Amino acid sequence: MAENLYSEPPIQVPTLANLEELAAKRGLRLKATDEDLKNYQKIMKNICDGFTEFNHLPEPTLPVKYPRTPGYRPKLEENKLNGWYWKTNIEGAKTGKLHGKTVAIKDNIPVAGVPMMNGSSIMEGYVPEFDATVVTRVLDSGGRILGKSTCENFCFSGGSFTCNKGPVRNFHNPLHSAGGSSGGSGTLVAAGEVDMAIGGDQGGSIRLPSCWCGIVGMKATYGLVPYTGILGQEPSLDHVGPMAKTVYDCALMLEVLAGYDDGLDPRQPPNIVVPEYTKEMQVDNLSGMKIGLIKEGFGQKLSDPKVDEMVRTSVMNLREAGATVEEVSIPLHSKVAFLWNMFVMEGSMDSMIDHQGYMNGFKGFYPTSMLSFAGKSIQSRVNDLSHTSKLVLLFGDYVRQNYPGQFYGKGMNMRRLLIKEYEEALEKFDAVAMPTIPFTATKLPTEKLPAHEYIEKALENVSNTMAANCTGMPAMTINAGFIDGLPVGTLFTGKMFDEMTLFKVGHIFEKVNKA
Repeated sequence: MAENLYSEPPIQVPTLANLEELAAKRGLRLKATDEDLKNYQKIMKNICDGFTEFNHLPEPTLPVKYPRTPGYRPKLEENKLNGWYWKTNIEGAKTGKLHGKTVAIKDNIPVAGVPMMNGSSIMEGYVPEFDATVVTRVLDSGGRILGKSTCENFCFSGGSFTCNKGPVRNFHNPLHSAGGSSGGSGTLVAAGEVDMAIGGDQGGSIRLPSCWCGIVGMKATYGLVPYTGILGQEPSLDHVGPMAKTVYDCALMLEVLAGYDDGLDPRQPPNIVVPEYTKEMQVDNLSGMKIGLIKEGFGQKLSDPKVDEMVRTSVMNLREAGATVEEVSIPLHSKVAFLWNMFVMEGSMDSMIDHQGYMNGFKGFYPTSMLSFAGKSIQSRVNDLSHTSKLVLLFGDYVRQNYPGQFYGKGMNMRRLLIKEYEEALEKFDAVAMPTIPFTATKLPTEKLPAHEYIEKALENVSNTMAANCTGMPAMTINAGFIDGLPVGTLFTGKMFDEMTLFKVGHIFEKVNKA
């Protein structure tokens, strides 16, 4: 049989010099002249031969069902808020729940044939050959994808100024942040450039921009929406979900996105049931429901008293519809930033930096082209990481080398105490509420910031949103009003897989708080 000249080249067998260097890094006393090392090399040649054989075989991937063109990078005149990274026009099915709806896809989510940069020059030049499952579900439901929305550098920021393509501007005041890391999705929906968008959320990145852009954002229960094929940050925190102008449209999009993905995302339980949220949420009142105002979500160091008051009032207004509203204490909520950092620093170092969101032992779909591109690019262009990602790299590596597993494990164990406190509160209340962000959108930096100020500003607004990532519980932000022209958001959290209650509350919330 003639050799296929266009097949993958053979996997290179490590030289004895390579092996000596690798051994030294691990403290092994092995030299290139040692017989043992030569024998290891012989075994490795057999293994590499097997790698080469399998590397020639096509691997199962995710489907691409709808034709499209690559699109283009929009110029400033059609992208004044910098909400778009890339524009395209992909028509979905001729019928379906999203038929007639336009959608933006956050740029850490692969869309086949369309460039993806994840907010960082490290990924620039990567073009995926597959559609993430959520993209296929949007198109199968008749949605029309207008492009990729700008996201923050490796999605590690709650502000909207870390993307290598420049800051995302807030539709309500372009001098202010749109929130992050799904800032492009937030400002495009607010501006009416799309009907809805998909965002991602590891510490608040759906809800933060939804809050500051004055729209609705839902971080659903962990695993309800498949994360299949998406560039991740920390597998126990990764969420993806809908952003829209109304609770109804947010619920409609969740109906489309949610559901089991045939084992391709091991975050998901197999017995997921997706209700028709849009039908069942249409209640006339909240009689018999109890809403708890989380004491620790108010009066924080950075809280604006006017924001606290507006959010309290917006929740108290639910009493007009028959709900009971009382204060509830969740003590560990005030310490959630420390808890989140305990496992995020080492976890994100392992996952986001070393494994691009797909750690060993993951039983699901591996986007190998993305993993290879990101892995090689991080090695060669590590200095292009943002200050926030460099912090994760340095401190995560320090902790891993000096306290391996100790604080990551402690943080993961302590999550159970936070979950218990939230569960106890939700035994007494149908949902709990607080400000999404306890202050309005801050101004975008107008000059280069020192690293510590850059990091502080990028992460200053996550104090209330991180808890739902740690617990995995559903949390939805809804606009409560405006202060000096800038939106204020109320954040509702509910029981696991009880998005329906949040949509019912949200449906009434919009009515009683209508300006």
